[in-house]
Amino acid sequence: MSKLLLHSPHLSSGHRCTTFLATPSSVSIASVSRLHFRSRFSVSFSSQSHLRSICLSQSRRDLSVCAFDSSSSETKDEEEAVGKDGINKQFVQTADEDYPTGEFEFEPVTGWRGFLVKLKMLVAFPWERVRKGSVLTMKLRGQISDQTKSRFSRGLSLPQICENFLKAAYDPRISGVYLHIDILNCGWGKVEEIRRHILNFKQSGKFVVAYVPSCQEKEYYLACACDEIYAPPSAYFSLFGLTVQASFLRGVLDNIGIEPQVERIGKYKSAGDQLARRTISEANSEMLTTLLDNIYTNWLDKVSSAKGKKREDIENFINEGVYQVDKLKEEGFITNITYDDEVISMLKERLGVKTDKDLPMVDYRKYSRVRKWTVGISGGKDLIALIRASGSISRVEGPLSVSGSGIVGEKFIEKIRSVRESKKYKAAIIRIDSPGGDALASDLMWREIRLLAASKPVIASMSDVAASGGYYMAMAAGTIVAESLTLTGSIGVVTGKFNLGKLYEKIGFNKEIISRGRYAEILAAEQRPFRTDEAELFAKSAQHAYKQFRDKAAFSRSMTVDKMEQVAQGRVWTGKDAAAHGLVDAIGGLSRAIAIAKSRANIPEDKQVTIVELSRASPSLPEILSGIGSTLAGVDRTLKELSQSLTLSDGVQARMDGIMFERLEGYPYANPILTLIKDYLSSL
Repeated sequence: MSKLLLHSPHLSSGHRCTTFLATPSSVSIASVSRLHFRSRFSVSFSSQSHLRSICLSQSRRDLSVCAFDSSSSETKDEEEAVGKDGINKQFVQTADEDYPTGEFEFEPVTGWRGFLVKLKMLVAFPWERVRKGSVLTMKLRGQISDQTKSRFSRGLSLPQICENFLKAAYDPRISGVYLHIDILNCGWGKVEEIRRHILNFKQSGKFVVAYVPSCQEKEYYLACACDEIYAPPSAYFSLFGLTVQASFLRGVLDNIGIEPQVERIGKYKSAGDQLARRTISEANSEMLTTLLDNIYTNWLDKVSSAKGKKREDIENFINEGVYQVDKLKEEGFITNITYDDEVISMLKERLGVKTDKDLPMVDYRKYSRVRKWTVGISGGKDLIALIRASGSISRVEGPLSVSGSGIVGEKFIEKIRSVRESKKYKAAIIRIDSPGGDALASDLMWREIRLLAASKPVIASMSDVAASGGYYMAMAAGTIVAESLTLTGSIGVVTGKFNLGKLYEKIGFNKEIISRGRYAEILAAEQRPFRTDEAELFAKSAQHAYKQFRDKAAFSRSMTVDKMEQVAQGRVWTGKDAAAHGLVDAIGGLSRAIAIAKSRANIPEDKQVTIVELSRASPSLPEILSGIGSTLAGVDRTLKELSQSLTLSDGVQARMDGIMFERLEGYPYANPILTLIKDYLSSL
């Protein structure tokens, strides 16, 4: 599982070399099935269950950048803030336990407050009307976005899922929650956030029941937080453990005549290994093993605690390879073996609904339109801005970009400046779920976040992944909060190009270049390997980019350069380990970030605040048609594919045993030869 994202400094006035920052290293659970070549020499590798990519861009003027360019120097005031020991004096780090927890405490609505809630429901909008005694149903399946979605958008939204749990806890019309949990395609950070809200909801005393027709470790991790778990007799259960696999393409590339020339900086810089090596390196194996151990240990601990079993018993059960549903019931892993209609009948009986009547239910989409105000949840006068940054990073929006599909630097900066210039916001929270993207955009956003942090408290809250350019944004905040299994860090650089000389010879293609300037052909001449002087310049530029990235990270995190070097070197960390090494301040979700923001803004802990979402997506034409696409076959897919193919960069998610990766692609203007290569490799 791997992600390569970062751009290098200029080589000359007319050329740039492409350097990449590695996000999670190259791993997957399936063999490589496709190789995509994008223009300006962008290549990505994908499989059915994962997607790894590497952008190796070639350009003379308008190169597509990945991750960030840290070549910009620090400002004078920043330099003065750094002491002789190299430590940034502007931020003082605090131990995790010294931060407010932000834990949820349910307070029953009674008396006058209860009367007001009933009054509000009487005057609620028609679409907010819910029958008394209703069961909230939510189908948790597939991809889950960290962005809020408009009514025209399809799919699940983490903010709306969490808000629905909160509203349902206080809504007197809701008697309980019925979850359909199926195969999820998101990272462990989002899963942890949902699980936390399930546990919070249970404080209300209402029931929460899970129905799991298909279940692996991630789905069961959610289900075991519920009161009861039901599964049909034919349910697919595969609680067999977790795996990480690394794939290598050097042999494939050699066979077709492509020579990767990769310059890796950092011990754990495994991003280029998939191209340059045939076997896994010792450092890469160490990193992936640590990531896997963290995830597996966390799963065993949480499941054993939820089911009241010893950790050893859970692990032994996993190692038995049990797949029979009746065995799961016998061992107490599920409550009973029943079909969906039988669960509904059981709920009807529990709620006293007559057998000839339908169980009153309200689904996720409809309940998402119920305002918190309607159920008596209101904030205070103090406002905290919440800006969501989700997806790949680009500097400008493409002509057919789908709204909310990624982080557009220009729009993000506008929001940051509006918060900084406004006196009504006491603090700001930057919610990040991104592997990186455009180099220049990342650096400009970092600067704006730094300026905002100088005027009011800024807290970074990490979701599934905040690595590479995503971590670059986060480290500008005064405090960083991450989930224990968030993937973050990835402070490293890899750069390279492909020598296609042998491939060109095989297919009868020839390319000749007329140039001026000693290094004019350093990236333009893909038909030959680097000359000695070109290779030296290439290596120096990569080393320079890495040092600038590392030094800026050290400055932002109040570390010496030597200490940052120990945790950088391209290594990907889980949030828990990142906190232990000073890359993250506290472990928790958005609620903890809000509690810390209140503390930093000197707002009393027991005082309510209003969270103002500045990133709520407005429905665009593709989104509207996407919503209608459920009745117009093919419209949704066609429009989205068209939009993605014409935007400057796009993000695609792939899942490997719960570890989430995204790929960023460069300009999609491929030349005919690269198209032929793509078609050939796609048929392998």
